[in-house]
Amino acid sequence: MYDYIIIGGGIIGTSTAWRLSQRHPGKSILLLEKEKDLARHQTGHNSGVVHAGVYYQPGSMKARFCRAGNELVYRFCQEHGLPYENPGKLLVATNPIELARMGKLFQRAQENQIEVEWLTREQLREREPHVRGVGAFLVRKTGITDYRRFTDKMAELFRNAGGEVRLGAEVLNLKEMPDELRVETTLGDFAGRHLITCAGLVSDRLVRMLGLAVDFQIVPFRGEYYQLDRRKNSIIHHLIYPVPDPSLPFLGVHLTRMIDGSVTIGPNAVLALKREGYHNTDLSFRDIKEMVAFRGFWKVIRKNLRSGIVEYKNSFFKRGYLGLVKKYCPEIEADDLKPHPAGVRAQAVSRNGALVEDFLFVNSRRTIHVCNAPSPAATSALPIAAHILDQAERVFS
Repeated sequence: MYDYIIIGGGIIGTSTAWRLSQRHPGKSILLLEKEKDLARHQTGHNSGVVHAGVYYQPGSMKARFCRAGNELVYRFCQEHGLPYENPGKLLVATNPIELARMGKLFQRAQENQIEVEWLTREQLREREPHVRGVGAFLVRKTGITDYRRFTDKMAELFRNAGGEVRLGAEVLNLKEMPDELRVETTLGDFAGRHLITCAGLVSDRLVRMLGLAVDFQIVPFRGEYYQLDRRKNSIIHHLIYPVPDPSLPFLGVHLTRMIDGSVTIGPNAVLALKREGYHNTDLSFRDIKEMVAFRGFWKVIRKNLRSGIVEYKNSFFKRGYLGLVKKYCPEIEADDLKPHPAGVRAQAVSRNGALVEDFLFVNSRRTIHVCNAPSPAATSALPIAAHILDQAERVFS
């Protein structure tokens, strides 16, 4: 019997396993992952951005964990020789309405104790000659790294500390009993004293396996990207983000320098018809059936119907997608947009149709579940792990 079983080999599950092995040396810890490799889903399809925490409600877990995680990501990369860069991010306003919204974001960044610098149109032009806007502000601590390599390094440290990793172990059922937990998988059954799940796109299903009452469901949204033609990789020096529309649920299409030197354009946000549906032809009748049977799904669709139609249109017609980018970078043309893998965001939606904005945890006597971990979860992985372990000491004791 293991002291702890952790389900989910993404960046949060792996960081939790590693942190647990540090805090409680000598405990037997098992990390289970259904895929053949770690970080195959949200972590492996991540943009690699090390966020600073501009957008988040002051005092929220997102704001606190992101600010702490930003420092920890850079420190971890330095200590273990992982690649990272710190180009900074520019939020660019292209009209007076966006400029007013940007002022509110600038104030929020200051409330979150983030170093930011306001730029005039002329100062923006000096920093980014190919970017157009009426103003911008610079977030100095935003950077980039490779979160898959980050996860692999933590897994290596976890194994070196005596931890065990089992790949190809898809969970079939969970049972919580008075004295132990039973995890039934495709590799056989495992018994443990305590369980932590970090299962992303299937996090709600694991909670339901234990019969825990929840009022949310995971709804998958596919984020589609293009890659900029490599001839234009030098067109930007920073990460370039639009000022988000507060009436829309996601941040908008941005230009992101990747750690390999390439530049991605995206993402949009379209409803996926499969929880791991990385292509627009992917569908799962089980996933669709669960979505349409959930009251909150229809409510969130009604609230965001107009923006959803626009997102689908831009998904199928490159010109619409391109128009979002040309607002602030007019030199990019349709031929510059090359194919790039999509990602899928595991978004918790409440029964009343609200997108759950902050991190969400559900506990029982012997279990802790990470049920909502949207961006900036990768940046925040180490503080999230510390939070989980703090909860474990309270809940499991």
